[in-house]
Amino acid sequence: DGKVSEGGLNVTLTIRLLMHGKEVGSIIGKKGETVKKMREESGARINISEGTCPERIVTITGPTDAIFKAFSMIALKFEEDINASMTNSTVTSKPPVTLRLVVPASQCGSLIGKGGSKIKEIRESTGAQVQVAGDMLPNSTERAVTISGTPDAIIQCVKQICVVMLESPPKGATIPYRPKPASAPIIFAGGQAFTIQGQYAIPHPDLTKLHQLAMQHPPFTPLGQTTPGFPGLDATTPTSSHELTIPNDLIGCIIGRQGSKINEIRQMSGAQIKIANATEGSAERQVTITGSPANISLAQYLINAR
Repeated sequence: DGKVSEGGLNVTLTIRLLMHGKEVGSIIGKKGETVKKMREESGARINISEGTCPERIVTITGPTDAIFKAFSMIALKFEEDINASMTNSTVTSKPPVTLRLVVPASQCGSLIGKGGSKIKEIRESTGAQVQVAGDMLPNSTERAVTISGTPDAIIQCVKQICVVMLESPPKGATIPYRPKPASAPIIFAGGQAFTIQGQYAIPHPDLTKLHQLAMQHPPFTPLGQTTPGFPGLDATTPTSSHELTIPNDLIGCIIGRQGSKINEIRQMSGAQIKIANATEGSAERQVTITGSPANISLAQYLINAR
């Protein structure tokens, strides 16, 4: 503590937390009242990533003392939720409060310490459980650090983690983790795109725009043929084919388990997609997409999105 307070308290820090939708809902509170109170009382900036993702990122920024205050409010709120969920349940042992921090991988080494010495010291002096994930979070250079224990242990633990983060800033550029939306099936109807969530179809403006653009811009019109008003919906629209090369190490995520993803892309785009067999010595696979211009551009978009 002495170290942080020696002129360390005016340092502005940013700590990122990874939360499930339900946890985020609890922190936002009815009409945003809980998060508003947390912001006012702690003096920290608390931002919650947008999205219909099952996971959201909560970013807490401010002087170290404001961060500790915000953390203690979050930990106490989770403790309250646990107590509330136990009142009507038969569970006798009380689960600990658990928070997941997202930390640049380049700082995780300092957090673990030589031979795990630092993390062991943090566990012993705070009584909190601390685990650093072995793998980086998808498409990022960050790792999840899970802390669990009593609210008090968690706050002490966060203080020590902040000290480590201040003493050893991240090296190189950090690619922040961005949670992906739950992949919802997409349907196109009446020139609009909808994602299916539960039992509702939610209009999806970005995909609608893309779909409409795809419809308006056929890449070519053969000689002697006028472009129909709505290519892609017109049976006479010429089919063409388009070739892509995809690196071998990415082909798996496009094919999916037992072909589930590629079938989904075929259904959504209406295009035929053929993936050539791997050729020896080549690091890429040839993919051929056949269909109307609109089908092809949609298939390409979906492949790129994967």
